[in-house]
Amino acid sequence: MTSVSIELPKTVFSALRKNPDEFVQEMRIAAAVKWYEMGQVSQSKAAEIAGITRAELINALFRYQVDFMQYTAEELAEESNSSAS
Repeated sequence: MTSVSIELPKTVFSALRKNPDEFVQEMRIAAAVKWYEMGQVSQSKAAEIAGITRAELINALFRYQVDFMQYTAEELAEESNSSAS
């Protein structure tokens, strides 16, 4: 596993009422949810990035008001065609 270090003002932890470990975990989840929303990663990859299960990711998507079904028009058409067969 790779470690990444970032510097943050101490005030962010108190402003968000989170200790540094909770803050880092929430930051991982927020990034994963956003990247999933933008279509850059799958649910499985987003869960891996966040360090949580797919079920926990789906709960996070709900909490962040992001639809858990992220399909392009092409993917929907392909799925419709394959289920009709």
